[in-house]
Amino acid sequence: MSSQPNQPRSPFHSPLTPNFPPIRACIFDLDGLLINTEDLLTSCVNGLLATHGRPPMTRAIRVQILGVPDSTAGDAFHEWAQLPIPREQWVTEESAMYENACRECGGMRGAEALLEKLSGKGKGGRVEVALGSSSARWTFEVKMQSPRVRRLVECIPERCRVIGDAEGVGRGKPAPDVFLVALGRVNEVDGDGEGDGKEILPNECLVFEDSVVGVQAARRAGMRVVWVPSKDVREEYEELGMVGEVLAGRVGTGNGEEEIEGLGQVGDGWGEMVGSLEEVDLEKYGIAVR
Repeated sequence: MSSQPNQPRSPFHSPLTPNFPPIRACIFDLDGLLINTEDLLTSCVNGLLATHGRPPMTRAIRVQILGVPDSTAGDAFHEWAQLPIPREQWVTEESAMYENACRECGGMRGAEALLEKLSGKGKGGRVEVALGSSSARWTFEVKMQSPRVRRLVECIPERCRVIGDAEGVGRGKPAPDVFLVALGRVNEVDGDGEGDGKEILPNECLVFEDSVVGVQAARRAGMRVVWVPSKDVREEYEELGMVGEVLAGRVGTGNGEEEIEGLGQVGDGWGEMVGSLEEVDLEKYGIAVR
C-alpha cells in the first residue's frame, strides 16, 4: 500500500484460516446497496443520451461506471458515448436531472429488514452498524430528503455515517479509507461505553457492497464482504468467469490501484455473492438474530 501521510492503513492479512471470528460490526455502502440511486442514475443517463441522439448504455459500460463517483464525467464514458455536446454541458445537465431524481429515491429489497435484524446481538457481543459511502456531502443531503432514505439511514448512528468527503477519507474506493474510517468511528463509539469496550478488528467487520470497486476496498481494508451486485453486473462477471476474482478484490478500476498488498485469493472464503439483501444469512457470520 502506498504510504501517503494521514491516510488510514489496513493491516496486511494472511490467507484464510479455517475459523473466522464472529462478526462484531457491519459496514454498509449506500448507493445501489441500501437505496436505488444506481437505477435512478442509469435512467437519467439513458434519458439524457436519448435527448442527444445517442443509444442507451450497454451492459459493459454500465458495469464500468457503477460505484465510481463522477464516472459519467470520465474519459471511458465519453469515449464510448461520442456526445454531440461539450463534456461540461453533459455534467451540468446530468447533475440537475440526477439531483431531482434522488429526492424520490427509495430502499432496495431487504435493506430495511436487514438493518432491523442487526439491532440484535451477535455471539461475540454487540453488532455495530456503520455507513461507508462514496457519496459527497451535498448528494448525501439531497438523498436524505427522501423519507424512505432517512428511515434507513437513521438506523445507523450519526457518528458512524462516513461519506466520501468525510475527514480522514483521503482516497475513494477502491482504496480502503472509507471503511477504515468507519471502523475507527465504530470503535470510538464503542469506547464511549455503548459496547463491550474491546476494540473491533478489521476481520471482525462485514462489509455489504454492490460495486466491484467497493468489494476491492473492503478486501484491502482486511474485512469480509458480501457482494450484492445488480443483475447486469452479476451477469457480466458470471459470463467472464470472474466472480471469484471480484470477491478476492482482484478486479478494480484499471488505474493501477490494484497492484497492492492486502488483496485476497480466489476462493479464500472472505467474500460471498448474493442476489439481494434478503438472502443474507447472518447466523453463519456469528450474528444471532431475534
